[in-house]
Amino acid sequence: MDIKQLKETPTWQLYEQGRNYARTMNMFSDTDKNYRMYNGNQWEGLKISGIEPVQLNFIKPIVKYKVGIINQNLYAINYSSENFELKDFRETANKTCKMLNKKASKIWEKDNLDYKIRKVSKDSAINDEGIIYVDYDEKNQMPKNEILSKNDVFYGNENDSDIQSQPYIIIKQRLPIIELQKIARDLKVKEEDVEKIIGDNDSFEEAGEDAKQEKDNMCTLVTKMYKKDGTVFFEKSTRFCEIQKEEDSGLTYYPLEHMPWEEKEGSARGEGEVRHLIPNQLEVNKTIMRRLIVAKQTAYPQRVVAIDKIQNKDSVGKVGATIQVKGQEVEDVRKIFNTTQPAQMSTDVEKVMDELINTTRELSNAGSVATGDVNPEDASGKAILAVQQASQQPLVEQLSALKAFIEGLARIWLDMITVYSTDGLILEDEQVDDITGETITQQITVQQTILQQLQATVKVDVTPKGAFDKYAQEVSMENMLKAGFFSQEKLGELKIYVETLDDDSVMPKQKLLEAIKKQEEAQSRIAMIESQANEMMQRANQFLNGDVYQQAMQIQEAQNQIQTERNAIGKERNNISYEQAT
Repeated sequence: MDIKQLKETPTWQLYEQGRNYARTMNMFSDTDKNYRMYNGNQWEGLKISGIEPVQLNFIKPIVKYKVGIINQNLYAINYSSENFELKDFRETANKTCKMLNKKASKIWEKDNLDYKIRKVSKDSAINDEGIIYVDYDEKNQMPKNEILSKNDVFYGNENDSDIQSQPYIIIKQRLPIIELQKIARDLKVKEEDVEKIIGDNDSFEEAGEDAKQEKDNMCTLVTKMYKKDGTVFFEKSTRFCEIQKEEDSGLTYYPLEHMPWEEKEGSARGEGEVRHLIPNQLEVNKTIMRRLIVAKQTAYPQRVVAIDKIQNKDSVGKVGATIQVKGQEVEDVRKIFNTTQPAQMSTDVEKVMDELINTTRELSNAGSVATGDVNPEDASGKAILAVQQASQQPLVEQLSALKAFIEGLARIWLDMITVYSTDGLILEDEQVDDITGETITQQITVQQTILQQLQATVKVDVTPKGAFDKYAQEVSMENMLKAGFFSQEKLGELKIYVETLDDDSVMPKQKLLEAIKKQEEAQSRIAMIESQANEMMQRANQFLNGDVYQQAMQIQEAQNQIQTERNAIGKERNNISYEQAT
C-alpha cells in the first residue's frame, strides 16, 4: 500500500489545523516544560562535571498549597425542576430531583470524583487547563468521567473559553492498531478501508516524556464533536479511514468540561500558575549553583606543595602519612608544604537568593502566613481561620472556576441520563415508615418523559472541610447544643438561622437542614400517633357510654370495614399473580 496515494479524511485535516495552531502557540513544548519544572527536573539538557546540579524547588509547594486550598470543600450536586407550567407535575418533579441528587452522589463516589477533581485542578494550575471527558455506561446507567490531557483536545475556536459555544471539538487518542481495526469492523466499515488503519510514530507531541515511547504498534484516532439542529454529532477517523460518519448522539451538551486556572483574554486555555514562576526558579537554581562552586573552590583550605622536593608524592593526600623530603632540612616546613586560608563569601548572595524565594512565594500568595505557619497554641482556631481566609481571598476566582466546572459536569450527567434512558431510569427512593420511623430504600423506574419534562437546573452546595474549619464547626455546634437550639421549642428559630446561611458558610448548612428535617419528621410522627391514640380513646369512650343497640351498630361497622380491606387486599394479590403469569 502506497501511503502517498491515500487520501486524508476531512476530520484528520481539521485535526492537523488544530495541531499546527498549537505548535504555533508552543502548547506542546510548554506542557513538557511546565510539568518538568513542577516535578523537579529543572536542569533538563544541562551538561556539567565536578558538581551535582542542585536546586531549590519552590514551584511544587506553591502549586500544592493552592490546589489544596481550592479542594478543601465538600461539594453536593442538587438538581431542581424549573417546570412551573404544570402544577400537577410539581410533586413528581420534586421527588424525581431528590432521587437524582442521590444518583449524583453515587456517581461521585463510584467514579472517585474527589480524586479526579483534584487531579483536574492540579493540571489546571500546572498547565493552564484541566479537562474531563464524559462517556456513558449504559449497562449501569452511569456516566464515566475520564481525565484528558490538554495536548489531546483541540477547539474549533481557540479564542473562546466557553466549551458549549464551540463550533466543534476534536479529541485525539493513541490506540493499538488491532483494537482500532476491531472497532471499525464492528461498525461495518469495508475491509478495504479497514486495511487503511496503519501504525505511525506520531507520539512525539504526547504529554509527558514516558508517553513519547510506545511499546506496541499504535495509531491515532481522532474524534470530532459538533452541534447540528441542537444536538451533538460524532465522527471518528484515523488518518486514512473514516470509522464512524455523522452519528447523532441526541445530547444537548458537549460531553466535555474544562477548568482554566485563570482567564486569559483571547484564549480558550487560560493561564496556569507555573509558567511565570519558571524564570525566578531558574535564577534561584543558578544562584545556589554559583554559591556552591565558589564554596568548593575557596571555602576550604588548599594544599600548596613544593612537589619536586618531596620523595613520596603519593603520601601528600593521605591522613597521618610521613612526608619524605629530598636532601633538605625540615626546620621550616612551610617552605615545602603549606595551606591557604579559606576565603570569606559575601552574605549578599545568600540574602538575594532567600529574598527571591520569599518574595516569589508572597507574590504568589503562598507565603508563611497564607500557608498557616502560625502556632495554634498562640491563637484560637477562629483567629487562625480568619487569617487564612483573608490570605486566601485571591483564590476566589479559582474556587468559582472549580464550582462552575462541577456544575458543568452535573449538567452533562443529567443530559446523558435523560437521553440514554429510553427504557426508563432506575433510581433509589427513600421512604420513612409512619409507624416504626425506619428509612426504607426501594428502586423506582422513572420514565424518560418525566426526565424530559423536568427542565432541571443544577446548583452545587459547598461545605468547607479544612482542619480549622472543622474546629470552628465543632465549637459552634457545641454552643448551639448547649443553648438548646435542637429542642422542639427552638427548632423554628434554628431553621430560620440555617436557611439564612450562605451556601459556602463554615457551618455545615446541608447537614443542619437534614437534622432539622429529621426532627420535624419525628415530631410529625409523634403528633400523628398521639392523634390516633386520642381518636381511639374517644371511640372507646363512645362505645362504653352507648347503649346495646349503638354498640352492636359500631361492631357491625368495624366488621364491614375489615371485610372491605380484606377484599381489596385479595383483589390486589390476584392482579399481581395475573401480571406475573402474563
